[in-house]
Amino acid sequence: MLRVEGLSRIFGDKKVVDDLNFTVEDGEFVALLGPSGCGKSTSLKMIAGLENPDTGVIELDGKDITHLGPGQRQLGMVFQSYALFPHLSVKENILFGLKARKVQKDEQQKRLTSVVDLVGLGEHLDKKPGQLSGGQCQRVALARAIVSEANLCLMDEPLSNLDAKLRNEMRTEIRALQQRLGMSVIYVTHDQVEAMSMADKIVLMNDGRIEQIGLPEDLYNRPATVFAAQFIGSPPMNIIPAGDKLLGVRPEHIRIEDGGMPGRVVSCDYHGADTIVLADIGGEGVSESLVKLRYPGHALFAAEQNISIHWKPEFEHQFSSSTRTSIDPQPTN
Repeated sequence: MLRVEGLSRIFGDKKVVDDLNFTVEDGEFVALLGPSGCGKSTSLKMIAGLENPDTGVIELDGKDITHLGPGQRQLGMVFQSYALFPHLSVKENILFGLKARKVQKDEQQKRLTSVVDLVGLGEHLDKKPGQLSGGQCQRVALARAIVSEANLCLMDEPLSNLDAKLRNEMRTEIRALQQRLGMSVIYVTHDQVEAMSMADKIVLMNDGRIEQIGLPEDLYNRPATVFAAQFIGSPPMNIIPAGDKLLGVRPEHIRIEDGGMPGRVVSCDYHGADTIVLADIGGEGVSESLVKLRYPGHALFAAEQNISIHWKPEFEHQFSSSTRTSIDPQPTN
């Protein structure tokens, strides 16, 4: 449905987006994931027509839209700031785009009725944005994007202004709504939990470039780089120097067992369902010798206590020390 090829954007002497290549299939939820400043929002703005690429091609349903204006691309967009008109009612905000495109009034009403039921705004149509909660404002922004019946909906960190409880609720609502409508979505986020729980496919970005593209479980189970290994997962994967290689082991795959590698407890961080234990396996107290492991329940290990840790070989990842890319054999299909 959407094809992005060779997309780049240069500000001054810095390439903020460098040779971006990915696709979005019809009905697919794709997350652009990465840390702040990695180029994900700039990439979304180029797809939306709000930024002009320096190189590359953007195709929507086989049509080159690279140099079309935002209004000509027929895309829905949901912003981090909601971008609602404060002087207009909820109903007027939802219908604003349809009125601007001179859609017939009966068609406007038909679409409004269907979308209001979907997002649960029936009791708030005559209210102004200032009378709504953050979650309700986000639903208005979603409704405005859905009512346009666009081929593709772009979402730029739409939940970052909400508190943790409301973020979790809206995450579930957006994903359920997307699946019910069969919408194609590109969703920008720096939150790996959002990407892992919502997306069909993740495009992981770092410093303007793509680190890895794949299913959420691919990025977790088969990270292509050290960056991918440590960005996905919480706590991040332990990276342990081993000659010309780097060994990677996730905290949840490390066990405290007799006969394993000797270590010394540095600290315990109790989370309720489990405890994150920080252990020194090198005896030097430097970051390279520290590993985190996830211990079920409430751990009562004392600082400086000697322990023995172990992990199964199948949970170990190997990376090149020089390129910091995976050297694990890839499974054959």
